[in-house]
Amino acid sequence: MIDFHCHLDLYRTPHEVAEEAHRLGVGVLSVTTTPSAWPGTYRLSEGRSTIKTALGLHPQLANERKHELRLFDRYLPDATFVGEVGLDGSPEHRSSWSDQELVFDHVLRSCEEAQDKIVSIHSRRAAGAVLDSLDKFGGIRAPILHWFSGTRAELRRAVGRGCWFSVGAAMLAGAKGRALVHEMPRDRVLLETDGPFAQVNRNALRPIDVAIACRSLADLWSTDYEDAELMIGKNERTLLRLSTEKLDPTVDPDR
Repeated sequence: MIDFHCHLDLYRTPHEVAEEAHRLGVGVLSVTTTPSAWPGTYRLSEGRSTIKTALGLHPQLANERKHELRLFDRYLPDATFVGEVGLDGSPEHRSSWSDQELVFDHVLRSCEEAQDKIVSIHSRRAAGAVLDSLDKFGGIRAPILHWFSGTRAELRRAVGRGCWFSVGAAMLAGAKGRALVHEMPRDRVLLETDGPFAQVNRNALRPIDVAIACRSLADLWSTDYEDAELMIGKNERTLLRLSTEKLDPTVDPDR
């Protein structure tokens, strides 16, 4: 299985967490919050074929890091995956909204022009605005809405737009999260941890904890763990057909 949204570089012991995931065969999409973090975070994947690094500029940092868009453009040709990017409408970040929109539009335009990017998107309290932006850039082939928390109407709109959804144990622990996931098409659901920020029982989730989310999905889908794991594996292969490289080289996309 693959952790499709993990801040690998922000763990207290990132090399240890990266090695654990690689040793156990767990794929990781290691997202970054700033383009300047890309080179150092990328080094965590060296010698670890199951780990790929996404190039990002987090909306909560748009105001102070928008000047790093030049670095984003420099590194983008080397990045198949982009994230964490998006919009954040939380009260404490509304003052930077114009900068968030500037950064997100730049990112989406660049990804659309490149044609081969898979994008992991933050949409907290901004799902409608994120979908408006995606409508402007219809060439984004496989947008993944990370930890989606919008309304049911926004969820239906996202499904119609062709969005995917990465869900984790922390999201599935709450009633709202479970209700939203229950309405997501099962063939568009992926796993994530959002570690080290997301926690279960006060412990930061690690990539291997995608298994916790898979167990929760099995319960939500009224099936057993093995069937849920098979569905997730099929989804991963379908999504990765859209990219030019695979997170896990052992995955046969035609299987």
